[in-house]
Parts: sequence; structure tokens; C-alpha cells
Amino acid sequence: MSILVDSTTSVVVQGITGREGSFHTEQMQALGTKVVAGTSPGKGGTTHLGVPVFNTVADAVEATGATASGIFVPAPFAADAIMEAASAGMTLIVCISEGIPIQDMIRVKDFLHGYPLARLIGANCPGLITPGQAKIGIIPQRITTPGSIGLISRSGTLTYEVGTALSAAGMGQSTIVGIGGDPVLGLTFRDVLELFEKDEATTQVVIIGEIGGSDEEHAAEFIARGSRLKAVAFISGRTAPEGKRMGHAGAIVSGNRGTAKSKEEAFRKAGVPVAETTDDIVGLLR
Repeated sequence: MSILVDSTTSVVVQGITGREGSFHTEQMQALGTKVVAGTSPGKGGTTHLGVPVFNTVADAVEATGATASGIFVPAPFAADAIMEAASAGMTLIVCISEGIPIQDMIRVKDFLHGYPLARLIGANCPGLITPGQAKIGIIPQRITTPGSIGLISRSGTLTYEVGTALSAAGMGQSTIVGIGGDPVLGLTFRDVLELFEKDEATTQVVIIGEIGGSDEEHAAEFIARGSRLKAVAFISGRTAPEGKRMGHAGAIVSGNRGTAKSKEEAFRKAGVPVAETTDDIVGLLR
């Protein structure tokens, strides 16, 4: 079992003919992802990497019936790409693009209110992967193994690090979801936790948070109300100075809000053990 993506998911890659789109489409195909089409304005009617290329997402959906989209387009065009995918009927939109202006993402979030069935992951994220089945994004298949542990992370690098550690310890994953680290995002920790809660094959979950914002606290509140999942959390950025952005655009602390301490306390209050380092995660799961 899995959440959001599996071997039956039909995927359109927006920006498939670009360098990043081409490389990661090949990686997605190598895993077995059902990539049925790509888009590249002006190149409709051609074929790339064995799949048809269309000028618009709407054309791709009409021809293939695709339900999911992976976006690999430059930041200035990414917001429009997300809205195009939603208006074409996509129920899962994964935006890998980084550097999208906050104002653009605010406009996207407002637009998506009119498309309640469209789930957005990202932007500025590594995407998601269901090991052995399918992926949309850039998470390497080689660091994953199928299993029952869900993984949610704001950090791409820590996603890879923890995925590698879990696999090396023989702890397979059901689905790994990188939600991204920008201030304005699609699915939150809580949103993904709710999906894992409904997936009977997922029995444990790892939450990789960082300083900034309050998403982690909301996730802790959800768990505190009662969850069948055994959860472990890790918060990065403990030593970050106040007012200084660390890594992600959303990783900034202001006053007592969004600190590593406040997030860790929220998880402990919810009964979730908090790892001191990423190396401790495997031991806490055991």
C-alpha cells in the first residue's frame, strides 16, 4: 500500500524536454513510473523519451487521461504551470521548481481554492516516491526499500539521509513525501499525516521538520488527538540565530515562533519521541 502515487498513477511531466525534466523523467521511467505524456509549449506533436509531447496539459489529459503532474519548469513560469495543471483536472501536482516568489505562490494557493480535488506538493521540494512502484520528482530510488514506514520531510537532503539510514537498517518505507521548505506550500505535515493514517499498510511515520513556521506544531496536535501510527520526529536548525534564514526560505525564526525548541516540545507533549540527531531515528523506531 501507499499514499498519493503507485504503479497505476498516470503522470504528465511539465517541462519534459528541458535538461532537468529529461533527466528525471528517465529516472522515473526506470523505476516503473507510468509517464504517459509530457508538455513543452511549441513542441506539441513530437515524441521525447518514448512519450508524446503536447503544447498544454489540457491536451495531454484529453489524449491520455493522466491524473498527476510533475513540474520541472523555471521559477518564473512555475506558478502558471501549477495553475494550468489544476485547471486541466490534475488531482496530484508535484512542483520541483525552486525560487518561486512568495507572491506567486500566494496567488497559486488562492487559485487552488477553486480546485479542491487538486493536491499540490511543493514547490521547492524533492517530490515523493513509493519504493518499487513509482515516483514523481527527484528522490533516488536506490536509497529506498518497500515497507511500512511513512516519511515526511521539509528538507530534501535530510529526506535522502534518513531514507538511506532506514533502508540500511532493513526498515522499508511505504511512501516518502518531501513537502518542501518554502513559506507557502501545498500539502502540510498534517495533511500528509492524515493520508498515512488512512493507509493501513503504514504503521510508523518519521517527521523531519526544521525551524520556521508552525506546521510541525499542527502535526503534533493531530497526533495528540489520537493516532494509530508510531511516530518519531527530528527538527533541524537548533543552532540557527534569530532572524537569520537558514537554507530554506521558510526556515527563519522570529521571537518564540518557529523555534526548534517549541517544535520539539510540541512533539514530546504529544507523546512523540524526538531524535537528537538523524542517527537516532532508527533506534527510536525500534
